[in-house]
Amino acid sequence: MKKKIAIVTGGYSGEAEISYKSVITVSNNVDTELFESYIIDITKKGWFYTDVLGNKTLVDKNNFTIQVNGETIHFDAILICLHGTPGEDGKLQGYFDMIGLSYTGCNAATSAITFNKRYTVAVAAFGGINVAKSVHLFKQSKYDVDDILSTLQLPVFVKPNNGGSSLGMSKVVDATALQVAIEKAFVEDSQVLVEEMVSGREFTIGVYKTEGNVEVLPITEVIAHNEFFDYEAKYLGKSEEITPAKIDDETKKKIEAAASKVYALLNCSGVVRIDFIFCNKTHQPFMLEVNTVPGQSQASIVPQQVIAKGLTLKQFYTSLIQEALSK
Repeated sequence: MKKKIAIVTGGYSGEAEISYKSVITVSNNVDTELFESYIIDITKKGWFYTDVLGNKTLVDKNNFTIQVNGETIHFDAILICLHGTPGEDGKLQGYFDMIGLSYTGCNAATSAITFNKRYTVAVAAFGGINVAKSVHLFKQSKYDVDDILSTLQLPVFVKPNNGGSSLGMSKVVDATALQVAIEKAFVEDSQVLVEEMVSGREFTIGVYKTEGNVEVLPITEVIAHNEFFDYEAKYLGKSEEITPAKIDDETKKKIEAAASKVYALLNCSGVVRIDFIFCNKTHQPFMLEVNTVPGQSQASIVPQQVIAKGLTLKQFYTSLIQEALSK
């Protein structure tokens, strides 16, 4: 009998639009010979399943079941395809843990930590991973721009501390622009990270677990037309992405080793995408952030890397679902 899989999408933040793009790719590539899949849209207005006729059915949140043609559908596993809160910050994972449902991706604790960029780099640094120097700001606490500038060297990146789609991110090269950049980031989040720029080439790499083994995907070099990999570069085509990256074996091994170490340090599972700058001065990778629900749209990097590895998306998503079912 086919396993019943819920593909959750939507979300409560501005990243929901990315979720809806990702779920198209994922749902079109779930193996229909092995799985019976249902798309569940999680919104602030409610959690819904919509059938082929357009009829909406509310999800029973007591046990995450739906009613279809008079039948109660119980799911065997959840494929998380929801960017931002509550699917990327651990809230949904905690809910599924409480009701005893397996899901793809990282657990609640890891998701909560990695959603917070500052906490992520702190854990990574503690484990020996290179990270940029940074200052962590809170909206409810006072901060002094001059103090920040005495601590960090320009240029700096200013970004919302939580989230993964680079909304509200700025590059600051002039001290007079720092205050405006901080205010822009605070529109998106109550915490802001101000981070020294590490000069070098930008790379990103997918890492996933299959049959208990950690695998790395081919590395992608990102060349952003906007000087850095912001929202427009990620989702509106304003970047050049080279997969596999044109790098020497030593650089490749350093990035792969760092990515595998980060995956282990943060107790990741499922597929994550880890962003690095390969520093021009030290010739070492510096970790930027970890995305535990990486984009899966046609414009996204992980699907490019999967294909470059010689896998089909159907094979890849099957391995992620089977890993979740084995938990």
